[in-house]
Amino acid sequence: MYHLECIQCHKKYSAKEVIYTCTCGGLLDVIYDYSQINITKNDLKGPLSVWKYRALLPISIDPVSLKEGGTPLYRVDRIAKSIGLKDVYVKHEGMNPTGSFKDRGMTVGVTKAIELGMKTVACASTGNTSASLAVYGARAGVPAVVLLPSGKVALGKLAQALMHGAKVLSIRGNFDDALKLVRDLCDREGFYLLNSVNPYRLEGQKTIAFEIADQLGWKAPDRLVLPVGNAGNITAIYKGFKELKNLGLIDSVPKMTGIQAQGASPVVTAIRNNSAAITPEGHPETIATAIRIGNPVNSIKALKAIRESGGTAETVTDEEIISAQQELAYLEGIGVEPASASSIAGLRKLVNLGVIDKDEIVACVTTGHLLKDSEHVLSVCPRPMEIDATIEAVRKAVFSK
Repeated sequence: MYHLECIQCHKKYSAKEVIYTCTCGGLLDVIYDYSQINITKNDLKGPLSVWKYRALLPISIDPVSLKEGGTPLYRVDRIAKSIGLKDVYVKHEGMNPTGSFKDRGMTVGVTKAIELGMKTVACASTGNTSASLAVYGARAGVPAVVLLPSGKVALGKLAQALMHGAKVLSIRGNFDDALKLVRDLCDREGFYLLNSVNPYRLEGQKTIAFEIADQLGWKAPDRLVLPVGNAGNITAIYKGFKELKNLGLIDSVPKMTGIQAQGASPVVTAIRNNSAAITPEGHPETIATAIRIGNPVNSIKALKAIRESGGTAETVTDEEIISAQQELAYLEGIGVEPASASSIAGLRKLVNLGVIDKDEIVACVTTGHLLKDSEHVLSVCPRPMEIDATIEAVRKAVFSK
C-alpha cells in the first residue's frame, strides 16, 4: 500500500529497502495508495494517540510504544488578547513521554527499524532527538548511538540520553558536523539512521496534524505556526493535513508558518529571497538550542510546504523568544523550552507586521517541555528570596514589591 519516492526525480523504492535519500541525492517521501485506504471520522473515535491513526502509518508489526501522542490542545485566550487575535490554540508537544514531539517520530522510526531487522539505531541531535532515540531504543531492546555538538546541548536532554543507556558521543563541532558523521557511521556499520532525513520518522510526526484536526472537531485551523530547526516537523505536519483533506476528513489545509531564530534562519532567508534552495549558515547561534541548525536537511520539503500552503516564514530574536516563553508561563500556565516559544514570538511579530489577519484561527505548536532546558530557566527568572524562618519575614517578603 506504500512505497518510497524521490521528491525530485520521482524514482521509486521498495518499502523493504533500507535507504534514506535517493541515488540522485533527493529526499524521499512515503507514498500511499489512498484508493486502498478507507477511513471515516467514525473509524477515528476514541482517545488520542499516535497509533490511533495506524491506517495512515507505514508499519505492519506491533509498535514500539510508550503511549506517545494525545497531547493537549489549549485555547489560550489571554495570549490571544495580548497579541490581538480572537482564536489561538497551543498544541503542547512537551507532554509526550520524553517531553518533546520527537517521540511521535521515534515510535514509528524505531518500530520500522525492528521491522527491517536493524540491530542498532543512531542519530545526531541538538538534544531532544537523542533523548527520544535513547528511550525508544531502550524500550525496543536495541542499542542506540547518539552524536551531540559538545557544549551545545541542554543538560536535561543529555541526562535523558545517558540515563537510558545510549552511547553518547560529544563531538567538537556543531549539529551539521554531527549529522554528516552519523550518516557516514550508519553507512559503514549498518546502523539505522533516525534523523529526520529518514522519511519514516516524519510519518510519525504528521500525527500532530491528525490530532489538531481531531481536537477541533475535524476542522483545520486557518494557520499553523511552529518552530523550524531541521525542518522535518513543518514538512510532516503539512503532509498530515494534506492527507486528511485528500481523504475528505477536513475541507482545507492551514497556512504553514515557520519561525526560526535570528541567528539560525536559512529557511526564512530563502523564503524572503524567493530562492529555490537555502544557503547554509556555517555558524548558527541562538539561545534556542533545539533549532540551532544552519543546514536543515528537510529544507526543500519545508520551502514547498510553506509556499504551497500560502504560508510564510519569519525570524525572532533571542529576547523575543525569552519574552514569549515567560508570557506563556505567566499568562497560561504552559511551560515550554525556548525553541518552543519561538512559535508564540513569531505569531506576535507577524500580527504586528500585518501579515496575519486578526480573524484567523491560529494553532501554534510548542515542541518541548520547560524542564528540557532548566539551566536557561534559572538564568532568566528571578532567584528565590532567602529570608529568616519567621512569620514576620515571610509576610514582609510576600507583600514586598
